[in-house]
Amino acid sequence: MDWAAQYQALSDLLRAGEPVSMGEKFFVYFYQAFIDADRWKLYLEGVGTTLWVTALALTMGIALGVVVALVRTAHDQQRPGHKNLLLGLLNALCKVYVTVIRGTPMMVQLLIMSLVVFAHSREFTLVGVLSLGINSGAYVAEIIRGGLMAVDPGQMEAGRSLGLNYITTMRTIVVPQGLKAVLPSLGNEFIILLKDTSLITVIGGKELLYAAQGIMNRTYEAMFPLIGTACIYLALVMVFTALLDKFERRLRQSDRR
Repeated sequence: MDWAAQYQALSDLLRAGEPVSMGEKFFVYFYQAFIDADRWKLYLEGVGTTLWVTALALTMGIALGVVVALVRTAHDQQRPGHKNLLLGLLNALCKVYVTVIRGTPMMVQLLIMSLVVFAHSREFTLVGVLSLGINSGAYVAEIIRGGLMAVDPGQMEAGRSLGLNYITTMRTIVVPQGLKAVLPSLGNEFIILLKDTSLITVIGGKELLYAAQGIMNRTYEAMFPLIGTACIYLALVMVFTALLDKFERRLRQSDRR
């Protein structure tokens, strides 16, 4: 008897209320959650969307975070008595952005973006990308700002003594050193963002957890879709963690040279 026929026979027994063994029940639930009607393809599509959402949100977060970090760092490094009014205003806006985003739950931000800001949009996944990117930008900004502020002030002074202006010194000397120091932290932000993509299911975003919920609604059984989803997330995180560890080792080796 092939697997499909065995699944159908055991399913009929379960629906009829006939007694079946624990192993047979396990087989039925596993088969209907992953094999029946090629449902494994839904998980695969969900993984693809999850990675796509993570990559877009992280790219947006890094771009936004770099701008915010540079503005705040430039403001903090102004010479006494040489305050720039425009820079002060931009710094205040950046501080408000970072404070608000880091001080409110991600779930609330998603709901505001979906039900208030983009209330008439049906592009739920893109709204989720935008929300995750804005949220990530605040954390990336603080990561990068910390890296820039950790660079020895003598580096800036050395660049200025060579006749370089502030922007050129930051671009060619300070920023490369600061970014190299925070790359492992940015990698961790990527992993956090990967897991946070599951939240966009709340607003209708079609990612991995959304696929699992669709299968749950068809099979009326939650354990295998949810445990399967958790295992997929765990596997993805373990893969990216291993890649990050390898990357960090290479960074340490390059620092010794």
